[in-house]
Amino acid sequence: MLDRLVGFDTESQRSNLALIDFVADYLAAWGVPHVRVPNPDGTKAALFATIGPGDRGGVVLSGHTDVVPVAGQDWTSDPYRLRVEDGRAYGRGSVDMKGFGALALALVPDLLAADLKTPIHIMLSYDEETTCLGVVDTIRRFGADLPLPRAVIVGEPTGLEVADAHKSVVTFDTVVHGFEAHSSKPELGANAVSAAAALVAGLDAIGDEMMERGDPSGRFDPPYTSVHVGTIRGGTARNIVPKLCSFHWEFRGLPSLDPDEIPRRFAALSEEVARTRLNRFGERGRIETQLEVSVPGLAPAPGSDAERLALRLAGRNRTVTVPYGSEAGHFQAAGIPTILCGPGSIDRAHQPDEYITLDELAAGEAFLRRLIEDCTRG
Repeated sequence: MLDRLVGFDTESQRSNLALIDFVADYLAAWGVPHVRVPNPDGTKAALFATIGPGDRGGVVLSGHTDVVPVAGQDWTSDPYRLRVEDGRAYGRGSVDMKGFGALALALVPDLLAADLKTPIHIMLSYDEETTCLGVVDTIRRFGADLPLPRAVIVGEPTGLEVADAHKSVVTFDTVVHGFEAHSSKPELGANAVSAAAALVAGLDAIGDEMMERGDPSGRFDPPYTSVHVGTIRGGTARNIVPKLCSFHWEFRGLPSLDPDEIPRRFAALSEEVARTRLNRFGERGRIETQLEVSVPGLAPAPGSDAERLALRLAGRNRTVTVPYGSEAGHFQAAGIPTILCGPGSIDRAHQPDEYITLDELAAGEAFLRRLIEDCTRG
C-alpha cells in the first residue's frame, strides 16, 4: 500500500485526484462507505470513510496526501518509486505522512472483520504542507451529513509519542508602496525600502519581547513565540528613491498567545511608520499587509478522550509537544479532542532520501491493531 501511495506525485502544487481515485476504488471494492470533499475548483479532494456503525461518531485516523517538492534535492533513487533497502522504505512522503495512511488503508480488511462498536474513520486531506486548509470543508460537515467524531488521531511522525500541543503558524506578505524620485531630492519621494526597514526592525523588537516573555509551560523548543522575516525585495537602483519594497514574515505562536496580538501590534506599527517615515514629505505612500496562511495551534487538553486513548494505545504515560504545525488545530477548534501520534521521525521529513523504517511501520501497525481491539469494546 505504501508503494502505491508513494507512486503518486502529490506535491502540494499538483492535484491529488489520482491518489484519491485509487483510494476510493480500493474502499469501494471492500464495500466501505466514503465521501469525497473537493476543493472549490475541483482540482483536489479530501476523502472521509467510515468503518463500523454509521449512526455514531468514532475515532478519526487523519493524514494528508500532499508532499513537499523534490526539486533541487539530491535523491539516490526515484523519489516516487518506493525503494526498500536495509530495513528502510525510501520515497517522498514515506514518513510524512503516507506511511500512516498506508497502514490505515492496509488494515481495512481487518477493520471490516472486527466487530467494531465504535467506528473508525479514515480521513485523507490535501494542502497540509502549504495552508492546512484541506481538512476545513470536511470538518464543517461533521454533525451535519457526516458523523461528529469523538476523537481524532493525526498521524504525523512523532515516533508514536503522543503530542498534545504545537504552535500556530501565521504568515503575512507586506508591501510598502512608495514614490519614485531622484535620490538627491528625497523630499520629492517616499522611500519604500526605508519604511520596510523600520517595519522589519519593529518586528525584530516584537520578537525580542516574545523571547523575553518566554514559555510559561516550559514545554516548547524554542521556549517562546518566534517572529521571523524570511524575504525582502525592493528598489530599482542606488540613485532612485524606491517605489516598492515587499517582505514575507511569520510568527509561530505558543498556544497561550492571543492570536490577534502580533497582527494588532504590527498594524499600529504600520500606521506609525507610514506617518513618520514613509509619508514624512507628503501623502505619497501606503503600506498593505495580507494574511497568507493561518494554521491554528494545538492547545493541551489534559484528560481528553483523544489523549487518554492515544496514551493507552501507545503505552505512554506522558504527552510531548512538537515544533511543527499540523491540521490538528482545525479539529480542536471544531470542539473535537485531537492529538498527534504516528510512526517515524519528523527529522527525516522534507529531505532527500526520505524514509521510514520497517520497524517503525510495524510499530504503527501494532498501534492501530490495538485501536481496533479497543473499538470492539465500545
